[in-house]
Amino acid sequence: MSEEKKDFTVDQFAAGVRYKLGENSGLDATIKFIFECGSVVFVDGKSSPNVVHHNDHPSDVTLRLSIETVNRLYRQELNPMMAVMSGKIKIEGNPMAAMKLGQIFG
Repeated sequence: MSEEKKDFTVDQFAAGVRYKLGENSGLDATIKFIFECGSVVFVDGKSSPNVVHHNDHPSDVTLRLSIETVNRLYRQELNPMMAVMSGKIKIEGNPMAAMKLGQIFG
């Protein structure tokens, strides 16, 4: 019997991003995730060391989505481009900065 992947909470998502980012990801961008529940995850890939926290700061790009969408992306039930095209992820700011997430999660 195969075990299903457990769904992330916003805090677990932030911890996972922090782990993947490491000290110096080369991201060279600031990315803010705003979740439907009101939580914020801010990724500072410009600072050294890189920082992930829950404070709301101006960013190069803001992604508005639900934690359910994050979980569907993680389980590969949803393609990131389709999530954007269908409105499940709304992008504000520099979309090229959002594309840099592929180097972290890829």
